[in-house]
Amino acid sequence: MMQMVGKKVGEGGCSEVFEWGGGNEQIVKVAKGNTIADAVKREFSNSMLVWENGLPAPRPYQFLEVDGRPSIVMERVHGESLMEHFFRYLMLTPSEIDQTDDNEDVIKITARLLSETHRIDNLPLPFQREMMIHSIQSAGYLTKSEKAQVIEHLKSLPLKKQVCHGDPNPGNIMVRGDQAVFIDWMNASTGNPEADLAEYIIMIRYAILPPHTPSSAVARFDSLRKHIIEVFCEEYRRLSGNSLDEVEDWIMPVAARKLCADAISEEEKALLLAEIRSRL
Repeated sequence: MMQMVGKKVGEGGCSEVFEWGGGNEQIVKVAKGNTIADAVKREFSNSMLVWENGLPAPRPYQFLEVDGRPSIVMERVHGESLMEHFFRYLMLTPSEIDQTDDNEDVIKITARLLSETHRIDNLPLPFQREMMIHSIQSAGYLTKSEKAQVIEHLKSLPLKKQVCHGDPNPGNIMVRGDQAVFIDWMNASTGNPEADLAEYIIMIRYAILPPHTPSSAVARFDSLRKHIIEVFCEEYRRLSGNSLDEVEDWIMPVAARKLCADAISEEEKALLLAEIRSRL
């Protein structure tokens, strides 16, 4: 099996990604120790379901083990992530930014992918509300009483049955030419689109850039946070035809769910905790 694994081409909080099979058209996503086999199996099942229903996702091929680690072989998307594109933009000089006019178009890609995803409903995916309640109960930081209040609020919200991605961050969007796809469907669910929108808004509002990021880039991102959210919301509203009035109600439970995420810093979790407690 190991002879099928090629060079490493990427890494995330839960997996490493390698070339697969000696060619250039497939990759294998190999789980790290913080990810159990059942979670990878769920990602494979979710990915197959959304791909078969024409959603913007790369094609999954098989679930297997690589060196004893649960893994997924899938279509390789040749291109770059929105995260890579955005960081490159943050590093531009002021004169270079003046010559760049596509940043808003990049922001709109996420809104477009989410609007396409949310048009599909009633697929046999895990139930969003059950997943969120489990995450909130599993997270640290909040007291037992605070968790109960957040869950009570979550249960009071209208229940919908649309396909949701669950983690629409720029690192999970790959762009190839004029096409874009979501990767990492591990947290996909059937539920309320407002949770995906709240996830994106929270991420832009509170994301902490890596410690090696130049201070000029951090300052530029800070100055753009509000604008990014406004462009994203307006584009999603235009494409979906939906009001975003309900999104605010999802900020607190989504922030509480994110407290159990391995991929965000303690500094960011402190900001989320303050946001949650300000709403209780």
